[in-house]
Amino acid sequence: MKAYLLLADGTLFEGKSLGAQGTTIGEVVFSTGMVGFEETLTDPSYYGQIITQTYPLIGNYGMNSEDKESKKIWAKGYIVRESCQYPSNFRCEETLDAFLKKENIVGIEGVDTRRLTRILRSHGVMNGAVTTEYSEENREALLEQIRAYSIVDAVKAVTCTESSVSGEGNKYKVALLDFGCKNNIVRCLVKRDCEVTVLPGFATAEQISALGVDGVMLSNGPGDPAENTEIIENLKSIMALGLPVFGICLGHQLSALAAGAKTGKLKFGHRGANQPVTDLLHDRTLITSQNHGYAVLGETLPAEMGAVSHVNANDKTCEGVRYTAWNCFTVQFHPEASGGPKDAEYLFDEFISRMAAKKGEC
Repeated sequence: MKAYLLLADGTLFEGKSLGAQGTTIGEVVFSTGMVGFEETLTDPSYYGQIITQTYPLIGNYGMNSEDKESKKIWAKGYIVRESCQYPSNFRCEETLDAFLKKENIVGIEGVDTRRLTRILRSHGVMNGAVTTEYSEENREALLEQIRAYSIVDAVKAVTCTESSVSGEGNKYKVALLDFGCKNNIVRCLVKRDCEVTVLPGFATAEQISALGVDGVMLSNGPGDPAENTEIIENLKSIMALGLPVFGICLGHQLSALAAGAKTGKLKFGHRGANQPVTDLLHDRTLITSQNHGYAVLGETLPAEMGAVSHVNANDKTCEGVRYTAWNCFTVQFHPEASGGPKDAEYLFDEFISRMAAKKGEC
């Protein structure tokens, strides 16, 4: 069956239906990862977005139930050049097409993703629709819906509603605020002897203090960080507890806003597994996994609060902050990336060291 991608500027791509049939509208973005497509699809940070994979063949090792980063696909749609129909891997349980159908996600293949990516790089991310129901008669009505679309209340949509515990009985107790948490953040903490209590993203300092934890983890998540005014106010009180705090992605952005800095939307964002980041403290460059459309404006961070610790080697945007006013450090990238690379996992070890020091162990 034919499928179409219609962008907000009127550009139309024709392809073949992938996954479910119907129409979906979202913000069209691109990701440069060669692998990790299942982790990408199930990353809550993609809430409200239609993902374009720049790598031309997707699904060649299939899908399996172990590699999901959350309980479902949060993306609005999926765009690939070619979807593999006959995957080959001993862990494969189903094809990409079958997985998308099961999750009721509308996708398209056969699209010139190179051309699409160049459009998004030139003009910036834009809204679009993937549809199997396109016609010239409904084009203008669909364009109106596309142009009116916006991502709002993203954290409210993806955060958990009840707390849960992993690694019960382990040495260090960590409260993890779920702004759209990926499963591998929990795994990385548990394997470092942490008992992790995952809390809704709107948890307060009082609720965290009552748990008697040794540290606080702030997760990744979707949307415009500045709209989360309640969480930003909560973080000011959470930081005042004096506990070690480690923030990733949205957690990094929200912490900076709580410190008095500003954030801004990037033209086309950083999404993929090959973003170079320079660690200014250790004078080395890491290859990192990233997924964000907003960035902390490093020059707006008050000097008395802390300093930029990492910068993107390509565009020099802020990729990390080390706070002096708080026992906190944050990064924009994903040290927990289960699809790779693993260059930045040492940051979890620093978090453990901070908790150990707080407990008087070193």
